[in-house]
Amino acid sequence: MNTRLSVFDSPLFLGFDHFEKTFDRLRKNASEGYPPYNIEQVGEQGLRITLAVAGFSMSDLDIEVETNQLTVRGKQSEDEARVYLHRGIAGRQFQRSFVLADGIEVLGASLDHGLLHIDMKRVEPESTARKIPIAGGGTRNGKPQGPQAIDVNDLGS
Repeated sequence: MNTRLSVFDSPLFLGFDHFEKTFDRLRKNASEGYPPYNIEQVGEQGLRITLAVAGFSMSDLDIEVETNQLTVRGKQSEDEARVYLHRGIAGRQFQRSFVLADGIEVLGASLDHGLLHIDMKRVEPESTARKIPIAGGGTRNGKPQGPQAIDVNDLGS
């Protein structure tokens, strides 16, 4: 029986199983080296992932973003008319996933000379901070204070 312990087995991390699954998937993808890729910074807020996908056409590739995960899939259609004497160019299907940080927006993708470029940018999140009024529970000048406090003498008899 193989019992694997991880930091997420701690009772302090209840409900974090999806993080453990994501880490396992990342570990698995890191060991696979196909297709090779680069990640580069383009400008101050821009990022670009470039994958070497020689032999794949646009119709052979699929790019999807779902809950902060960018997934690139490739599957070449077989041409039955071709007879290879030697086949050294990889034509296998692949799936490569990248976990995107919050605030990363995918702008688009292009295929150029066997390189698939996926352009992204960092978007500054809008502030959701707001001021919360503080209600006092004491009295001032003998009159109750606070949003719920009403002095019946002020109602105008």
